[in-house]
Amino acid sequence: MRKILLLLVNLLFLLGVQAQQQNLLSGKFSKEELSKLLIARDQWVPFPKIDDRAGWAKADPDMMKAYVKKAETYLNYEWPGISAVKSLLIERTGDRDEYQSVSFKKRQVLGTLLLAEIAENKGRFMDQIINGVWSICEESFWGVPAHLPKTKELSGLMDVSKPFVELFSAETATFLAWVDYFVGDKLDAVSPQIRKRIYFETNKRIFQPLMTLHHGFMSSDASGRRPNNWNPWICSNWLNSVLLLEKDPGKRTEAVAKILNVLDQFQNPYPQDGGCDEGPGYWAAAAASLYDNISLLNLATNNAFIYVYKDERFRNMGKFIYKAQISPKYFLNFADADPQPGMAADMIYRFGKDIQDADMMKFGAYYRSPEDGSLGQFQYFRNFFALFIQQEYQHAEQGLPLPKDTWYPDLQVMLARDQQGTTDGFFVAAKGGNNDESHNHNDIGNYVVYYNGFPLLIDVGRGTYTRKTFSDLRYDIWYNCSEYHNLPTINGKDQLPGPDFKASSVVYKTGKGFSSLNLDIAASYSHDAGIASWMRNIRLNRGNNVQIDDVIQLTNAGSVIQHLMTCYPAEVIKVGELVIHFAPEGEKAIDFVVKYNPSQFDVSVEKIKLENMEDKGIQQKWGDTIHRINLKVKNLNKADKYRFTIAPRS
Repeated sequence: MRKILLLLVNLLFLLGVQAQQQNLLSGKFSKEELSKLLIARDQWVPFPKIDDRAGWAKADPDMMKAYVKKAETYLNYEWPGISAVKSLLIERTGDRDEYQSVSFKKRQVLGTLLLAEIAENKGRFMDQIINGVWSICEESFWGVPAHLPKTKELSGLMDVSKPFVELFSAETATFLAWVDYFVGDKLDAVSPQIRKRIYFETNKRIFQPLMTLHHGFMSSDASGRRPNNWNPWICSNWLNSVLLLEKDPGKRTEAVAKILNVLDQFQNPYPQDGGCDEGPGYWAAAAASLYDNISLLNLATNNAFIYVYKDERFRNMGKFIYKAQISPKYFLNFADADPQPGMAADMIYRFGKDIQDADMMKFGAYYRSPEDGSLGQFQYFRNFFALFIQQEYQHAEQGLPLPKDTWYPDLQVMLARDQQGTTDGFFVAAKGGNNDESHNHNDIGNYVVYYNGFPLLIDVGRGTYTRKTFSDLRYDIWYNCSEYHNLPTINGKDQLPGPDFKASSVVYKTGKGFSSLNLDIAASYSHDAGIASWMRNIRLNRGNNVQIDDVIQLTNAGSVIQHLMTCYPAEVIKVGELVIHFAPEGEKAIDFVVKYNPSQFDVSVEKIKLENMEDKGIQQKWGDTIHRINLKVKNLNKADKYRFTIAPRS
């Protein structure tokens, strides 16, 4: 009886914790309480006003000098218009970069000019700031054509009578809001029409649509897929701009209350382990954007939302960025994530400090770089936070945690390395999950192998985004498909996209000298692939090798081709041994041997031709080096076992 009571108590406790985690943001304060907590707009000073020179004397002088130097190169910048034909490129050729490069550059220039004017406060950059504000306000669309709905009515051109909000229109509002905050009086001295225009355009394009229309990023979709990075990323800019620009206290409170509800649609279904299914390359716009919102809310309410930093799930969301690290240069890159993402180091340090995680703080400090006046393209408000932490940040302890073992049960992702705290030796990561994840690739059962921190067997990742990338032609792009991952093609079939195509019987183990992930990948293929089961075991034998075991049961014995992806040339040197010529730039070259049963496989190696528009991004990441190893089963049996081992050549 006592045991039963204890079990009930534990169950009630767990249910209580779970309940507390739901509506973490919107469930804390009533709208009336929120209205009292929000500092009034005319009294809110998130950062020193421009005339508070004592306040700005506390900002990092080297950063400010760098911004001034960079802004001086923009004193004669010609603010370009963006033609209709540029917008139509997304439909005509699939290209999205030509339009975006012009749009993003204008915002970077404006942001740099503003920081330089704050640094000097002499009016030297004001005319160009005014030109920039006016030019941006005259754009037909603050977003990018790639984010327009795929309808015949639009076909690459915005319907200006029906504004809606996407990532970069929300970003634009943030730039204009900070211009209004810092140099609003200077704008009024020239003409009251400038600030009036800022609010008019922002209200029409951002505030009204967000308050009156449902946008897809605001909640899970019809199939139940939870919101991705668009949710907190857009909310952070929405929150930023409404706090700074909205004069009506009631509208301001209503907007903040809605933002809290929208953010809870992102964090409520987020896994307790904090795993980001978009990968480290999108973490800075996903979990980190949620942190941006909390940072801004705390500035606007005298830290009323500081309780969020103690929430275990929120803390785990932050820690993901360093737990998903392979080496100083490389990070885990399943799906569309970048293998070498840039680190928003100042923000990471602040995040770590706020959740009191010393490892995260050291990690952020490790990636600190000298200031050259360059702005990141997005999350403009992070620059103001960064300006006031440098004295502490620059002297902070640096280090990379490099955990020995990490397991994300919701994502079904394993990360394991030979030794804790060092990149020496093998690193292996493998995944289960499903083929309906955000930025999905068909990659159930895929794995990567690195050695001494450098790639050996790779996930190619994404290339350049084009019109095809997020269309019904997504899986016409080769690197999104399972046959270009470390996965088999079975009876001529490859994995299919969708939530029903997923791993089963997933078991993660770690013990003395090994870590492994065992899973059945059969359900990630169509029924007509003829697979009863395909049990795959990915195992790191520490200090020895990486071992892949497949135990198969087929209902149809047609053909099987095992694929391995690498960024180095490979060749069969003798029967049963395939050599990969591992030669990272500036590092010692090592031959690695993939051992296989020669009675089971015929082996061929092909170099992937990179010749399409989408392939430009692959070349930027890997160069013209992608090779696919194909191991074709000679005499296919309905029940069989395959083994590959990967180790340095002795």
